[in-house]
Amino acid sequence: MINKDEWLIVGLITSCHGINGQVKVKSLSDFEERFLKPGTRWLQKENEPPSKIELTSGFRQPGKETFIVKLQGVNTRNQAEQLKQFKILVKTDKLPRLKKGEFHLLELINLEVKTLENNELKIIGKVINLENEKNNLLVIELFKNQKKVLIPFVKEIVPLVDIKNNFLTINPPKGLLDL
Repeated sequence: MINKDEWLIVGLITSCHGINGQVKVKSLSDFEERFLKPGTRWLQKENEPPSKIELTSGFRQPGKETFIVKLQGVNTRNQAEQLKQFKILVKTDKLPRLKKGEFHLLELINLEVKTLENNELKIIGKVINLENEKNNLLVIELFKNQKKVLIPFVKEIVPLVDIKNNFLTINPPKGLLDL
């Protein structure tokens, strides 16, 4: 496990691309420059300690949420193939400054989940993960039955996120928590 106070996962290497050592990266970040701008990044295989690597170039695949990047010292398809499923990390001290009311998605993990019932906030679970394919989904584990439910991370369903007090509130449509 990585220390989320020190590291932020920004991408996942999904496959190699071509024969010159390029890799295809699924972005887990709203900041494209993480895959376009040369500089230091960190790679992590499963739960091993992160290792430093230089990103030398990158471009976004047209119409997709994936990037093709070139990493220093990775020059063949076989070398690139070895990096499949590695996470791309940045140190949290390199995070872009956010505006008031904005936060990094990783900050949502382990927040308590509350709902408003009879004009009182009731704790119903906690955020245990994020799904980030085409839209952002919170994976919430419900305390009453340990069931995992996916909640769309949209203002109408998640009206309040309070990072400082370690909770968020949800307003789920009828039946969403029963799936």
